[in-house]
Amino acid sequence: MKKIPFLPIPLEKLKRIIPHYITFGDALRKFFPSLELELRQSEFDISSREWLSIAIYCFVNYFALLFSVMLLVSILSKIVLFRAIVVSFATGITVALAVFFYLVFYPRLHINRKIKEIEKNLASALRHMLIQVRSGMPLYNSMVSVSRKNYGLISEEFSKAIKEMNTGKSEIEALEELTRRTPSLHFRRVMWQIINALKTGADIGSTIKEVVDTIVAEQRADIKKYGSELNPIALFYMLMVVIFPTLGIVFLIILSSFIGATFNIENVLIGILVYLVFIQFMFIGMIKTKRPIGV
Repeated sequence: MKKIPFLPIPLEKLKRIIPHYITFGDALRKFFPSLELELRQSEFDISSREWLSIAIYCFVNYFALLFSVMLLVSILSKIVLFRAIVVSFATGITVALAVFFYLVFYPRLHINRKIKEIEKNLASALRHMLIQVRSGMPLYNSMVSVSRKNYGLISEEFSKAIKEMNTGKSEIEALEELTRRTPSLHFRRVMWQIINALKTGADIGSTIKEVVDTIVAEQRADIKKYGSELNPIALFYMLMVVIFPTLGIVFLIILSSFIGATFNIENVLIGILVYLVFIQFMFIGMIKTKRPIGV
């Protein structure tokens, strides 16, 4: 079982408590219809109603804890009782709701990371399979070879499929199960085409080559789009980092000469430094987010 964030107590103990919240979890399940599939693809061995029950328990726990602590601190600070209750309630409900929704959407965040990890190595893994198959090696052996290489989650997923085949499942059944539990649409498309080729007796090598060519073409198109998006980002970066601070300092100097006010230049420079650091992190995050998978 993967680690679940923000749990106030270990999951083993929490499983004995959440049955008291199952009714509320069942009631909320209709608002998150895709959660069951997301949990399965994230490989969390837990049902959606149990997951929602855990989120509700964490909401209640964090709200009660923060409300009590904030109220106690406010009272000790001699703040008016009504204001202390309002501030404590607002703090508790805000943090508790943030924890609740983070837990609810955590499987989706986990899936997005998993998709990026899979698609980053997908083209390389398929080329490896293509070379193996074209050299006369059976599909099973090529999958074993990929599972032993360093292709990240793809190697792990193929290792699971190989274990299922070794326990008696056919290639088609193991690949179908692999396809169902994998969230990447590109990977699932590849697997379905290989499965169809196995069922119809078509050439596996030709099928894999067509898929590799399609993925490479899509990656090239994404890279071109990414390059075209970098130009306005670079222009905006120059505007925010070079032009805006320079004009800001000039404006302060002119303003001070008109109104006779003085500005502490050290504070201004410290403010500009903090602003530049913030802008740097913002643009690095923006560029990293827009970067195509596999680049």
